[in-house]
Amino acid sequence: MKVIDMRCRPAFLHPFFGAVPGSAEHQAARWLNRRVGTRGPDHHFERSLTVDGFLAEVRDAGLHRAVVVGRHTPSQWLPDQQIHDVVTGHPELIGIGAVDPALQGIEQALASVDHALDVLGLAGIDLEPGFAEPARHPDDPLYWPLYEHLQRRRTPLLLMSGPTTPDPSFNDPARLAAVARAFPDLTLVVYHGFWPNVQQALGVAFRYPNIHLVPDMYLFLPGSHGYIEAANSFLADQLLFGSSYPFRPIRQSIEDAAAMGLADDVLEKFFYRNAERVLGLVTDG
Repeated sequence: MKVIDMRCRPAFLHPFFGAVPGSAEHQAARWLNRRVGTRGPDHHFERSLTVDGFLAEVRDAGLHRAVVVGRHTPSQWLPDQQIHDVVTGHPELIGIGAVDPALQGIEQALASVDHALDVLGLAGIDLEPGFAEPARHPDDPLYWPLYEHLQRRRTPLLLMSGPTTPDPSFNDPARLAAVARAFPDLTLVVYHGFWPNVQQALGVAFRYPNIHLVPDMYLFLPGSHGYIEAANSFLADQLLFGSSYPFRPIRQSIEDAAAMGLADDVLEKFFYRNAERVLGLVTDG
């Protein structure tokens, strides 16, 4: 079975991912691995301190594609050019750009979108409202020109959510409803799946089929089985796999997800077909 990992980044990309052994960030990466159920060495991600090591991780896990996600926030910037450089020449890797209209201004953010898509060949745009300064909700009017632009370009928007949001009140699924309603042709993909607010996330995804959830590493934490129940019901086309590597092993995450009780006819959608559609990949059988 083919697998597309919707959230998979090498450690070498940034100190935050454990790129500097012995650093506080490296210790934090090890802690988070233990926190989300990593079995075996909590420093497994050190293999991806080089490009070759990361590619070996991807290939040994049997991934068909790995999505390398950029980031643009006041505290962490992974430039689009850097993401492009990581994925170029490696057909199993797909890059996602990132913008922050609060930092860049909306016109520059829109120009960055066009450059990421047209020049760098990236496949989508990441936005992290809860990490902005000041923190924002996704329905903040600042972002609406961005949404309109991405809808017109038929480009997926990938939103950050989850418990690592500095202020948990900004991890609010309800605030995405207005965006999904106003831009019904905009594909919305939510990293971390708004965990631990699982039922609320399922509620907005039930109402708006353009909302897609990637619980990634939080799929394996208490309270998350609702994602599986929903996928076996109405959410079959809206739930996607992600490992959150380097914060959880890729192969273990695939095996753990496959054992959670997804129906046979849902497994392929979850692991591959939904991501293929969302990312606009040419089908290859």
